[in-house]
Amino acid sequence: MRPARHPRSARTALAAAATCLSLAAATGGAMTAARATAAPAAAPAFFRTLPPSARLPSGAQCARWVLARPIKENKGVNVPFNHRTGEHVSASFLAADKPQADKTLVPRINGDFTGTTAEILRWAACKWGINQDVVFAQAALESWWRQTTKGDWETSGCAPGHGIGVDGEPGLCPQSWGILQNRFPYEKSSWPGIERSTAMNADVAYAIWRSCYDGYETWLNTVTHVGTYRAGDLWGCIGRWYAGRWHTGPAQKYIAAVKQYLREHIWTTRDFQQP
Repeated sequence: MRPARHPRSARTALAAAATCLSLAAATGGAMTAARATAAPAAAPAFFRTLPPSARLPSGAQCARWVLARPIKENKGVNVPFNHRTGEHVSASFLAADKPQADKTLVPRINGDFTGTTAEILRWAACKWGINQDVVFAQAALESWWRQTTKGDWETSGCAPGHGIGVDGEPGLCPQSWGILQNRFPYEKSSWPGIERSTAMNADVAYAIWRSCYDGYETWLNTVTHVGTYRAGDLWGCIGRWYAGRWHTGPAQKYIAAVKQYLREHIWTTRDFQQP
């Protein structure tokens, strides 16, 4: 039985992630002249979490910084998805949140980046002001960094072209898609980008995280919650992605799983590499 969630949440099964092996990730790789858009010394080596309501760098600035420090591909299955950009979402994409979310965050969502899988995740971390290692760990838990991942198989809520049985499960269709397992029924205007584009999938996921982190998801205090929802709780907003609730038992279990992968730096281990 999956936990009840608010319409703005998305997730993948923790059980599937629990079966994954310990892994290793490659960094490095030679920069080609075509992609050298800035001197490596000028680009941040690590993107950290920015405080609530911080002025966020643009997607274009983040692209320049990320491509100045190239990382080779370690998930070959993602290559076609990594070379597709996304699109804008509806102006009311975050309508359940405070009006500032639609006004300040939604216009930034566009999935406008191409690169390797690690570069895309760094780009999303930069653009939305979240610690890049948290992004790496959460994406590993959700999909093992595979944009082809499908989850939350249900009898309704099917995406266009993916009706009951189409994706190989008789009587069911996947509701969750991609590297962060964005959930289609609650993110409809981001379709088909969240399925077709790795960058769009990550862009949408961390826009939602930022709305939570900036304090715009006040509805979290109107549903089952533990403690009081407030801005600036990085981990509370990670748990909300899975459970759609604030620090409840399922949310805490998910937070613990992401933290475990973070401690292990699971993306840097040998078995994680699938070039």
